[in-house]
Amino acid sequence: MNIGDIARITNLPAKTIRYYEDIGLVNPARDDNAYRRFNDNDVHKLGFIGRARSLGFTIEDCRALLALYEDKDRASADVKQIAQHHLDLIDAKIAELKAMRTTLGHLIESCAGDHRPDCPILEDLAVISQKEPC
Repeated sequence: MNIGDIARITNLPAKTIRYYEDIGLVNPARDDNAYRRFNDNDVHKLGFIGRARSLGFTIEDCRALLALYEDKDRASADVKQIAQHHLDLIDAKIAELKAMRTTLGHLIESCAGDHRPDCPILEDLAVISQKEPC
């Protein structure tokens, strides 16, 4: 299969497939004319990576998960650890987004939204944070 075929099968853009090749996630064979030739294993790997990426796993997580998938002597605890860490990050992001929504909702409710120039939204945005810089 060529890159166009595998792009259609996996629903991944050809540019993404080339990137995954560049970083060593897949290594398709090359024809005499230097065109990529993908096999069924490449299709499976790219589908695996595409699904993992759709769940928000990083490239390095995908690399680790793919290595574990291919290691028949793996411990499922290793896979679970990667997935749990990712879930913890998602939960933290959800909490952060909920806090942002609450704050923004309060600011919107506080704003009259009329012809007057007073605006609590702008006033809040103009406040310098008292947090320590990173």
